[in-house]
Amino acid sequence: MLWSDLSREALVSLRDEAAAELERLRAAGLHLDLTRGKPGLTQLDLSSGMLGVITHAEDCISESSVDCRNYGVLDGIPEAKRMFSDLLGIPENRIFIGGNSSLNLMFDTVVRCMLFGVAGGHEPWGRQGRIKFLCPSPGYDRHFAICRALGIEMIPIPMTPEGPDLKEVRAHVCTDPSVKGIWCVPKFSNPEGITYSDHTVETIASLKPAAPDFRIFWDNAYAVHELYDEEVHLADIFEAAEENGNVDHVFYFASTSKITFPGSGVAIMAASENNLRHIRPILATQTIGFDKINQMRHVKYFHDADGIRAHMRRHAEILRPKFETVLSVFERELGGTGIAEWTHPRGGYFISLNTMDDCARRVYKMAKSIGVALTEAGATFPYGCDPRDRNLRIAPSYPAAEELENATHVVCQCIRFVSAETLLSRM
Repeated sequence: MLWSDLSREALVSLRDEAAAELERLRAAGLHLDLTRGKPGLTQLDLSSGMLGVITHAEDCISESSVDCRNYGVLDGIPEAKRMFSDLLGIPENRIFIGGNSSLNLMFDTVVRCMLFGVAGGHEPWGRQGRIKFLCPSPGYDRHFAICRALGIEMIPIPMTPEGPDLKEVRAHVCTDPSVKGIWCVPKFSNPEGITYSDHTVETIASLKPAAPDFRIFWDNAYAVHELYDEEVHLADIFEAAEENGNVDHVFYFASTSKITFPGSGVAIMAASENNLRHIRPILATQTIGFDKINQMRHVKYFHDADGIRAHMRRHAEILRPKFETVLSVFERELGGTGIAEWTHPRGGYFISLNTMDDCARRVYKMAKSIGVALTEAGATFPYGCDPRDRNLRIAPSYPAAEELENATHVVCQCIRFVSAETLLSRM
């Protein structure tokens, strides 16, 4: 029964039941963590064999006869480019292979635009006064942190089941020349697990921006991170942009951070040939080349894109039961009450949980006081400001199964208590 239809007496009883359970849980001295989408230990162990694939000097010789132990090869070794090309469907000549972090590549890319502008000889963003980015929300807090660090104004764009609200996107991009970019996590978005529809990809790719130096930051972090056997389709942003004469608009990012080792993965940026010609000389002042031994390590371990896909099926076997545990507890303790709703992702690393309006911060603080750490309420919105104070990002990947069930139970009891108090206050 919906809690909003209950009598005061029934709500008081439910509040008191939740309070008693929370006191019991507080006494248990829990220390549980649902904050970030980190791979669990069994996932990390899947890649342990990678540590032994480079054993001799000859293992470090690329097919182009480059010794990976030495300087050089700014773009990345050809066999690594080929593997990412096959995996992501991007031409090899558009791929630039960096270090271990796609977040690092994204930050550097924004900074380059601020200091040097973009291809085409446009004035650097940093000399154009106030500039803005569109931020689909709920979204990825690290994207917002980049904008905040660099003084870029953030405009929240509501998310729909097909991706960002396209009416809002057009209204800003096509009329305001100070809008220079949009952040996109197009497949299994963080935190809602939404994959952009073909129509959404086509519309974003065909935008006619008021700013000639507008860029799409396409963070395909979960490109091969299905939880179930069926592959979830995402339209090709480069193909759509090229058909619309906008291929220079796209900066594409991906990495193996949640495929192998987050601290020692391989990150890539892909862009048009025109963009790469502009970027390479600037990057060449930063580095003579990234970690080619690590690139070779990944190539020798996986061999090709099919090797990565098989590896990701093993990840899914570990992650899927964890997601299903959280969803099962939500349904058992919150289902049918009307006090919360949540996503049922087919991939990615997060479940997006919405409480009643004006409840998320209280739930976050209460869970923390009992020993369950969540990503801070509001973090999935620019400036940490969720206008409805309802969204919480749940990350099931890291805890062990028993810890995960206990942590989710704590969150549910906090929601039950805060919701009952909120409804009572409105009577």
